[in-house]
Amino acid sequence: MAPLNPPASTGGPYIVPPEPSRTPAILLALAVHAGLLLFLWAGISWQNVAPTTTEAEVWDMKVQDAAPPAPEPPPPPREVKPVEPPKPVEKPVEKKIEKPVEKPVEKPPAVKPPDIALEREKKLKEQKLKQEERLAEEKRELEKARKELAEQKKREEKKLDEQKKLAEQKKLEQQKAEQEKLADKQAEKQAEKLAQEKAAKAEKAAKDKKLAEEKKILDKLHAAEMRRITGGAGGAGEAEQKSAPKGDPSYFGAIGAKIKSNLNYTGSTSMAGDPEAVYQIEQWPTGEIKSVKKIKSSGVPAYDQAVENAIAKSSPLPRKKDGTVDRSVPAAFKLKETQKNHD
Repeated sequence: MAPLNPPASTGGPYIVPPEPSRTPAILLALAVHAGLLLFLWAGISWQNVAPTTTEAEVWDMKVQDAAPPAPEPPPPPREVKPVEPPKPVEKPVEKKIEKPVEKPVEKPPAVKPPDIALEREKKLKEQKLKQEERLAEEKRELEKARKELAEQKKREEKKLDEQKKLAEQKKLEQQKAEQEKLADKQAEKQAEKLAQEKAAKAEKAAKDKKLAEEKKILDKLHAAEMRRITGGAGGAGEAEQKSAPKGDPSYFGAIGAKIKSNLNYTGSTSMAGDPEAVYQIEQWPTGEIKSVKKIKSSGVPAYDQAVENAIAKSSPLPRKKDGTVDRSVPAAFKLKETQKNHD
């Protein structure tokens, strides 16, 4: 059979439990009173009877769970016979029968009608305690998570600091390398500039020297040409006679005539002026040509090449009357004049 009042669910209204049965308590009270009456009767009987050895049973007055057995009916009173006065004898030592100490019977706690407000307060306290424990546990978990997050954040910050330091160091090294590279580049530019200036100066000096040599050679050639034209007569001016090269004038004329005889130029002659090509010829003592150096270009590459070919074909060059040669011989050839003489 289902209970009349089901237990209250958590958070629901409190239901008063049924009142327990009083039958066990009544039976226990009856047993205790019966025992007391028995001991009272035994005491009265012992005082009315002559002192004789008697036996008594000691009852244990402990509370029994079950009801004690029903007391036996008291024995019938003994018939008292007249007896002779007893002889004086030693009085027997009476055994003192200790009266059992009655122990207080524990009364069962009275079942009070439940107080709904107290039960509700108790339940609220329990719920509050559980909630506090749950909150404390959540707080511990949150604190643990907070510590873990703090440690993780600390590790990440440390890692970021290391990466930042490495990046800054790398940046400084890169800047230093760029500065060194820039300094090297600037030094290289400066050195290149100095080299260019030096080369320009050297080139200018060489050019000036070359122009001076060309001018000197041209002066000699012009003087030789004038001597050839005048045949050594006094028609030339004093300045020209002083600047004329020493030696046989016919020697230079013979060299020029041989080269011109081998000159074959078929190009145009319609340009303005009369372009002139000047060469320096180095020869061996036998008259064989050793090398040919272009001192001045005519500005017409085809004519310059024709002159060089003619010089090469003219080897060996003519000698002087005494059989000797000049190791270095200048030679100048004007394009239109050469073509005119050739025609």
